[in-house]
Amino acid sequence: MLKKRLFTPGPTSVPEEILLEMAAPIMHHRTDEFISVAKEVFENLRYIFQTKNDVFVIASSGTGAMETSITSFLSKGDKVLVISGGKFGERFKEISLAYQLDVISVDLKWGEKLNPDTIKELLEKNPDIKAVFGTLCETSTGTHFDIQTIGEIVSGYEDTIFVVDAISSLGAVPCLTDDWKIDVVITGSQKAFMLPPGLAFMSVSDKAWKKTETSNLPKYYFNLKKYKKTLAKNDFPFTIPVSLVIGLKKSLNIIKTAGIEKIWEEHRIRAEATKQAMVAAGLKLFSEAPSNAVTAVLLPENVEGDKLIKLLRTKYGISLAGGQDHMKGKIIRISHLGWQDEFDVLTAINAIGVGLTELGYSIDIEKGITAAKKILFATPK
Repeated sequence: MLKKRLFTPGPTSVPEEILLEMAAPIMHHRTDEFISVAKEVFENLRYIFQTKNDVFVIASSGTGAMETSITSFLSKGDKVLVISGGKFGERFKEISLAYQLDVISVDLKWGEKLNPDTIKELLEKNPDIKAVFGTLCETSTGTHFDIQTIGEIVSGYEDTIFVVDAISSLGAVPCLTDDWKIDVVITGSQKAFMLPPGLAFMSVSDKAWKKTETSNLPKYYFNLKKYKKTLAKNDFPFTIPVSLVIGLKKSLNIIKTAGIEKIWEEHRIRAEATKQAMVAAGLKLFSEAPSNAVTAVLLPENVEGDKLIKLLRTKYGISLAGGQDHMKGKIIRISHLGWQDEFDVLTAINAIGVGLTELGYSIDIEKGITAAKKILFATPK
């Protein structure tokens, strides 16, 4: 029987103790029992987001929360600035255009590092911009963006909010929502929260909330005013996936008990070990600013990435992610999210070496494993 191991940047592996919580008999979502669960969830979400602001829970994928960040705060024809450096930066642009917003797009080469001065200059030239949309970790390229510096820049504009897609990174890498002056942070359940897909979360600052009073874009389900009204009672405006919320309670307890700083450090170490291993083995990293949530590796020209992905999944049960759009077949992406430990990292590294060897590419994966072990099992000072 083939044992399956997930190293994709979503969905990610779910701990057994969370799965067991979700396997319990379902409860009705309008009962005091469930409301008490929701109350604890809302409180602990603020800890993960590092915010004192409200955090809303929506039954959708992360894209639903991205759309909510547009429908709830903006109006037809508003000018927005979108940082587009990959598949999901492009998605913010596509949603904005679908709602007939006036989009200024910073189009970066995939994997390219962003100079925050670019945002500063564009805001100086366009002070009527109503929102800046950025990504903490661009999953499609494994690129980390300097959200902290951009947040400081945007905060200088009273009528401009800063919206950040942290779907594949919140809980895995530092994101200090309030300290970094981020108005809206978006994430999803199937990444660092160690849950199945189905829930999206978003924090909203007072500055952003004021825009709900003037927003005239069409909305019904993705209308935060409905969620705000029920949040006061630790409830939801529509039927919520009860079992996922039960699992979320357990997931948040695990994270909070461990301590968010410790978890950030664990992701940093595992990501660094993976990066060092790939370089030591003779491969190249794809991104100029690699993320600690997912590592993107450039494949040799004579290797077809899709064949490597399929081989590892079907023969060895190892699921990695391939490239998207024009990078399809050219890179592989290794997630550090979800339920992982040091030996999972070594398994992923070794699997890449085995797969490349079977496809006829010579790689010194033993050298890579040695480099990774030095980082993973370094004696604490």
